Order: sequence, then C-alpha cells, then structure tokens
Amino acid sequence: MAKIVLFDGTTLDNFTAQDGTPNPWILNDDGTMTVPGNWVSIVSKATYKDAHIHLEWMEPDMPDAVGQEKGNSGVYIHGCYELQILDSYGIENLECSDCGGIYTHYTPRVNACKPALEWQTYDIIFRAPRYNDRGERTEAARATILQNGVVIHNNIILHTHTPGGCINHPVAEGPLMLQDHGNPVKFRNIWIETL
Repeated sequence: MAKIVLFDGTTLDNFTAQDGTPNPWILNDDGTMTVPGNWVSIVSKATYKDAHIHLEWMEPDMPDAVGQEKGNSGVYIHGCYELQILDSYGIENLECSDCGGIYTHYTPRVNACKPALEWQTYDIIFRAPRYNDRGERTEAARATILQNGVVIHNNIILHTHTPGGCINHPVAEGPLMLQDHGNPVKFRNIWIETL
C-alpha cells in the first residue's frame, strides 16, 4: 500500500494537460488549484489499479446559472469513469448528471452536497477491472463512493466507460483525470492510496 500525493498545494507538476503539455490550471496562493475555464482537462502522471482516491473541491457561487452550467467539473476514475462535480445543493430528485452521479450510468443514493463556497470531499474506494492472460476482461470495475462522509454509491459495477474521458474503454491501470468544463471550480488535497 502506497500513498501517491497528486496535489498538496505546492505544485501543479503531478498533472499534465491531456496532450501531455504542462498543466495549465491556476495555482493559488492559498494552496488551492482553480479550473481556468479554457476547456483543458488535466491527467495525473501517476496511474493506479485498486485504490482509495481522495479529493476536495469547492463550487463557485453561480446563482444565475442552472443545470450543467452551474459549477461543472468531473473526476474521471482511471481516466474513463466520470464522477460528476456540480452545484446540486438542495436538489431533491437527483439524476446521473447531477453532483455525485456516475455520468450517464448511476444516480447517487442521496444528495450529500454542501452549498457553493464550502469545501466538499470525495472518497472513492475503487476496484479495478480484472483481465485474464489473453487480455479479456473477466470482472468489471467496482466503486464505493462517499461524498462529505456520506455513502452515495455502494459497491456499484462500472460495466463500461462514460463519455468525455482521456481513455474510452475500461483498463486494468489508469490515471485520474479532472475535467475543465468551463467553470472555476477549486481543488485541494488530492491523493491516491493504492490498495
């Protein structure tokens, strides 16, 4: 078991842009990182198999925005399964496109969102897909996900990838991707503990 620190507030160098060029996101004086809104998502240099993934984010205050335009970002587990980040505070009937959803696949069990401008957490317990010696997948990936300490997904099966990732199929080992969807979401304290 090893802990891989991806962002501790001191450097952007553990991520690159999707094309491999340097990370273009904004490093703030308070040790946070802000999505610049230029639609360039970032990908971790480190890859992992089974892991506990931790990250913290803060939604911008966008009171006039609605739906997918309100603090949109995403965490792509293995670069191919999107866990949605969005300002969904107070929404009663969540969909898979709301915060905590596995985009196009799963709706969160409960709305665990805090209001905009408050720090929130994701803790993702991820079991990578399994492959045999011939490269055939024998088991799909699984995940249990906590948002702000509340279980929003319990041992869900990730049969296939979601749209928009840096990898368009399940893999045995992959990176973490953070999405730039045009909104100034902030991030801090991102790490992976391999399992």
